[in-house]
Amino acid sequence: MDLSGMGYPDRLSALAQRRIGLWDVLAQAERPGSLDAGIRDARPNDLSGLVASLPDLKAVAFNGAWAARAGLKQLASFAPEVARINLPSSSPAHTQAYADKLASWQALRPPLGAGSD
Repeated sequence: MDLSGMGYPDRLSALAQRRIGLWDVLAQAERPGSLDAGIRDARPNDLSGLVASLPDLKAVAFNGAWAARAGLKQLASFAPEVARINLPSSSPAHTQAYADKLASWQALRPPLGAGSD
């Protein structure tokens, strides 16, 4: 699935068709610039409430270290049947070779089921 050429609503629709949800760990924050290190006055979304409302949820993946820290804190009390997957940031500012990012993001394949692209 090539999302890069799609508009945002179409991207969300394509993800939903594959039973993939997109959720932002933060509801609101101040961030001058684009780096996560600049995040201030962060107010989290209710991730634990969302997860509790989805009994068939298989995994929660975090895009980047900041999201993982914030999200894992909220999910600390949840049973391990909901996998938690820490992924490297997909941001171009995260300087990691594409092949290494791709290898890390392949961890999403098992929760999505074999053959998911």
